[in-house]
Amino acid sequence: MGASQQLRVPQAGHLYLGINTEGAPPCQGSFAVKVHITPAGGAEATPATAAPESLADKGAQTPGTKPATGTPPATSDAQAKTAGGEKDVKDIKGALATAAQTWLTGQFGTGTAASAPGAPTSSATPGGTSAPASAAVATAQTLKLSNAPLDSQLRGKIDSLPRRVNDQFQNQGDMVNFVIVGNLQKVQEALTAADWHPADRDVKESVLKAALETYEKKAYLAMPMSELYLFGRVQDYGYEQAEPYAVVASRHHFRIWKAPFQWNGQDLWVGAGTHDIGFEKDQRNGKVTHKIDPAVDGERDNIGATLQKTDKVKSLTYYLPPNPVQDARNATGGGYHSDGRILVVVLQ
Repeated sequence: MGASQQLRVPQAGHLYLGINTEGAPPCQGSFAVKVHITPAGGAEATPATAAPESLADKGAQTPGTKPATGTPPATSDAQAKTAGGEKDVKDIKGALATAAQTWLTGQFGTGTAASAPGAPTSSATPGGTSAPASAAVATAQTLKLSNAPLDSQLRGKIDSLPRRVNDQFQNQGDMVNFVIVGNLQKVQEALTAADWHPADRDVKESVLKAALETYEKKAYLAMPMSELYLFGRVQDYGYEQAEPYAVVASRHHFRIWKAPFQWNGQDLWVGAGTHDIGFEKDQRNGKVTHKIDPAVDGERDNIGATLQKTDKVKSLTYYLPPNPVQDARNATGGGYHSDGRILVVVLQ
């Protein structure tokens, strides 16, 4: 990054800053950052200063980033939350423009808005294609991980889990990349607090709901997702996050299944999370399907980061099971890669 960097930001969001290193930091010290925000066509706003971050604090954990101080808006200027948790869209034209750019970024690794010199718009993936500098890829957020090792019985339960889910034709697909420990009520309360929306199950009803909410200038964020299988059955619940109107092509989402066993009298919810970033050809039938961000660890960490912001989480722990999934393809043929770790979330 050097002494300074100028970025052109096309929409409201979060700015994350972090140390580009792995494992134990090679040096000691800290850094501080001043952020000068210049609205398009306007005067420079008051600088926001990021709190200093100690290099020593990073330890041997996965590299992460830290948001600049000064809480960014929870919603963009084009939308606002209602008392019921829905999002009213004030500027439909702006929301549609954002959706179009989101799709272009995911589909082609580029966007319609110009970028400042040196600003990354995409990152190379092992397959040679480019993935967008999306929230899932850029979610190198520092998770507050527990220092205590996982209980041996819990490790045994996780070791016994299937590593991947499958479709109705027994094609293996997305990897199991997180586990939530807690009863159904706690899980639903935590996900609601983290701004995750349950996906609709009925396609016909969802079309009507989307039309009605669009007419009322509300954002439809509950688009149905395909059925995948674990433990011999389809997902118990699906959850998603997305920008208004961009949900068709780009969304953070996951499926969860209740495990057929408990640990210490508590339910285990087994999840597979991915980030839709566009469309591609379904290798099973030649039809169009969603394209996922191949760096699936970003979505795993995004799920953990959103839950961490609530007061519902007791601990977050990474666990590397035997025979981890590190390079595979989903049921539709899209490739992905991972460090193989599962994020274990224990709720309060």
